[in-house]
Amino acid sequence: MATIIPFRGYRYNPDIVGDLSDVVTPPYDRVYPDVQDACYDRSPHNIVRIIKGRPEEGDSEGNNVYTRAAEFLNEWIGQEVLIRESEPALYAYHQTYSFEGEQLTRKGIIALGKLEPEKVHAHEKTLKGPKEDRLKLMRATEANFGHIFMLYDDPARTTEKIVAAQIGGSAPLMEARDADGNYHQVWRITDDETIRAFQAALDDKDLYIADGHHRYETAVNFLNECQEKRWQPAAPESFGVRMMTLFNVSEPGMSIRPIHRLVHAVENFDASEFLNAASEHFSVDEHASFDAMVAATKTGRAEHTFGCVSSDSFVTLQLKDEAAMNELVSSDRSDDYRKLDVTILHAAILDRLLGIDAKALEEQRNVTYTVDADQGVAAVKRGDEQLFFYLNPTSPDEVVRVADHDEKMPQKSTDFYPKVLTGLVLSKMEIAR
Repeated sequence: MATIIPFRGYRYNPDIVGDLSDVVTPPYDRVYPDVQDACYDRSPHNIVRIIKGRPEEGDSEGNNVYTRAAEFLNEWIGQEVLIRESEPALYAYHQTYSFEGEQLTRKGIIALGKLEPEKVHAHEKTLKGPKEDRLKLMRATEANFGHIFMLYDDPARTTEKIVAAQIGGSAPLMEARDADGNYHQVWRITDDETIRAFQAALDDKDLYIADGHHRYETAVNFLNECQEKRWQPAAPESFGVRMMTLFNVSEPGMSIRPIHRLVHAVENFDASEFLNAASEHFSVDEHASFDAMVAATKTGRAEHTFGCVSSDSFVTLQLKDEAAMNELVSSDRSDDYRKLDVTILHAAILDRLLGIDAKALEEQRNVTYTVDADQGVAAVKRGDEQLFFYLNPTSPDEVVRVADHDEKMPQKSTDFYPKVLTGLVLSKMEIAR
């Protein structure tokens, strides 16, 4: 099912850029203004100038963030700031990090994957704006910078054994630390036998998009454009494939953070009336502090419990009966979909009680998202937001089960941690026109 291809990637030249930590970034959608500024300051060759450059006064159709991205890419290749591998390779990628008091290592492989939407399972809805932005960048640069974070299920952990036999005891080719202090290591694998064994181990596996839905759909849209123009691939690195990092969901080190919801601009909103209405389907319990609310939310995870912060209260909302979701969610949805916390929150609370329907979510009128609970609470207490909903995380198993039904969760349902760094390896397309 999964077609995995080694490739001649571009990577930073350490003799010019020095510490790789200075030139890599989080994925573009996590490059907030302060992160962008920090990346600009760290190095004149930071990849942020390509993936999310600064707009400039006087930008036009012929001179903008996308055209400048292409100029930076071409200049850096010409100046050997970016150097191309001499032979095709797969890249073993390890991320060592701390999560909820544990030290973990997540192990994956960077490769090209054939664009086969019918064989790849997505689990989240996407937004129009980010796809338009990424497509403009892809048209201008004809390159892959960020990764598609892919999952597959290999309970026997065959792939780990194949890779470990090749890289065990050897020093990594690349090392970097991200802003959270997480340690990233990359090894290059060029051994033909190892590559074939890895490809064979994934040959019967389904792929699931964990992170990068917008990037994957953008790649498919660009593929369609190229095919309409009758362009042809001129190398394995072209528009018919996309750079991916593949992780085994059965490996240890697979961590997901919840993405919490902030609600604003609901007309005639009254917190007391909202909580009273919520009591029809939820047990509403008030808590003395935010920490007590969080503890109760986590304890009640199996019973679909949400934390809810208003300007003057900390409460938990616990679903009384899962059967209520049969009335609130379309009958063509699976039970796995109906039982997701994000489904329950969106259907039974955001839509039914607050009037925030799918269109409002798509247009981003009333809901914003954060992984930082403290920031969420502070925004409500300042009066910038009306409500803050604290969620438990979606599990990897839930992601796979929902995707197996060819269903998509509401956007921003999962936050796999840590992120795959952008700038470790790049893939430049070769196209025959």
